[in-house]
Amino acid sequence: MTVKPIALVTGAAQGIGLACAEALLEQDVFVVLSDINARGVEAAALRLGPGADFVICDMSDSDAISTMFDVLEEKHGPASILVNNAGIAIPESFLETTEETFRKVIDINLIGVFLATQRAAKSMIAHKIGGSIVNMSSINAVLAIPTIASYCASKGGVMQLTKAASLALAPYNIRVNAVGPGSIDTDMMASVNASPEAVNSVMSRTPLQRLGSPREIGDVVAFLASPKASYITGETIYVDGGRLGLNYTC
Repeated sequence: MTVKPIALVTGAAQGIGLACAEALLEQDVFVVLSDINARGVEAAALRLGPGADFVICDMSDSDAISTMFDVLEEKHGPASILVNNAGIAIPESFLETTEETFRKVIDINLIGVFLATQRAAKSMIAHKIGGSIVNMSSINAVLAIPTIASYCASKGGVMQLTKAASLALAPYNIRVNAVGPGSIDTDMMASVNASPEAVNSVMSRTPLQRLGSPREIGDVVAFLASPKASYITGETIYVDGGRLGLNYTC
């Protein structure tokens, strides 16, 4: 059994999830990376070294989520930290978005987060662990883009789920918070980065005039998971370069 605190990070094969794992590892936390990308998550865990392990999971599959926790607990013991990072966006015209597409995004981004949060909390309670759960929301929980309506709906749901779960789990000393990234330099931004016009559009509404890095999100997640945030629960911290405070663009 692992002696260090154990963190489970979903969607951790690359990008923000991997950055969260790296930041937690630096806080002397044993990190288990989860992803549907089997080769990618294994390679990521190997790069992080002996302080990390991996498990494969499809976050749209409730049985797979349950199995993920079973495997984790059998190998290492219950997690005291859960980072619900796995998520997808499928850009489409609002009028052309199908029910199947909408449900796929909601299944991974919102229902998967609920199921993982519930399962992690049950283990924490059973083992009397005062744990921390950090969910990945988005500035699109508050703002909206018409071509990613399902994503916006899912991230707004994550924001509210975070609040509800924080109230339900507070009596067990389990904190639940969220992080809401703005425009972060990940694969999801690749199409934007390829277009100078799109980059200029993003910069026009970003007061700090740059993209954020995955590690800048990871560091906030690691803070919320740590004892330094011991009196913070039910909050969403937006890491967006000032975008939500911007009243107008010109």
